[in-house]
Amino acid sequence: MPKKTGIVKDQRYLQHSAGAYHPESPERLAAVHAILDKPAIAQKFIQLAPREATHKEIEMIHAPSYVEYIASTAGKDCVYLDPDTATSPESYEIAKLAVGGLLTAIDAVMQKKVDNAFALVRPPGHHAEYDRAAGFCIFNNVAIGALHAIKKYNLKKILIVDWDLHHGNGTQHSFEDDPRVLYFSTHQYPYYPGTGSLQEIGRGKGEGYTINVPLSTGADDAAFVKIFRKILKPAALQYKPDFVLLSAGFDTYFQDPLGGMRVTPKGFAALTRIMLDIAESCCEGRFVVVLEGGYHVMGLAESIKAVLEEMRGDTVCAEERLAAMEKEAGAVADNVIKQVTAKIKPYWNA
Repeated sequence: MPKKTGIVKDQRYLQHSAGAYHPESPERLAAVHAILDKPAIAQKFIQLAPREATHKEIEMIHAPSYVEYIASTAGKDCVYLDPDTATSPESYEIAKLAVGGLLTAIDAVMQKKVDNAFALVRPPGHHAEYDRAAGFCIFNNVAIGALHAIKKYNLKKILIVDWDLHHGNGTQHSFEDDPRVLYFSTHQYPYYPGTGSLQEIGRGKGEGYTINVPLSTGADDAAFVKIFRKILKPAALQYKPDFVLLSAGFDTYFQDPLGGMRVTPKGFAALTRIMLDIAESCCEGRFVVVLEGGYHVMGLAESIKAVLEEMRGDTVCAEERLAAMEKEAGAVADNVIKQVTAKIKPYWNA
């Protein structure tokens, strides 16, 4: 029986522009829409209409003064928020719609309208900090989504997994002293934004609730699958989240112009299966994905299609297939797993 998989998809997300030739371009989502709009594919998924998030919702994570500053950019041709992040006249409204798109997806899963959902939004969010934009990101969609789930539905524990090429500094900083969120990140290191070292494990009450897996270039499907199965899955099953969120950046795709990883669409599907299994074991399958990076336009579209098919149950990566992929991982993956496991041993039985 196929799962009811929801998609937040809206043409308005194409209106945000960070400037000509910017890698985070409207063409990214346009290519995804072109695949998902094909009748044979469109009929498989449930369309979820996004709404704009309110200032109050955004201020669960961001400073009110910062939200007002972003609001002041509305209608202006171009405002540079940082060297990599700029607005167009519509960006403020679309950034609110990006947050609201994820909140819509979370609500749909919590209210059992769908089994799981993918929020195909832009601009991305995981680099955005409390009071500043960064790395193409304006509002931190996934961080706001986590607090939305906690506050609206009285959930106690949220797992956020971030497989983007770049470390989600904003998400980590939002929760590094908060045990209500377990943040797990795989990322190319050292690389932008420079955070996400093995030593960063959270602080105060949140010590141990940040798990960073810094990777050198070249990690492939097998390496990621083994890391997710040997580090993430044991820790997540011990944590027992009430909801699973994924910051899905596809810049680890093997041809991405900004990255040096070697993940294929089949690899992304396999990682999705691991996360679906965690959600099934811990929280009745409650799983929502939000788009982050990914700059090879066709690679992004094909990878998202593979993830959505796995979420719906069209091409299930069986345990045997995952185990076979894991066996192909090399010594580099084993070394990283050994280092991370030793670091988190006081907190998790990974």
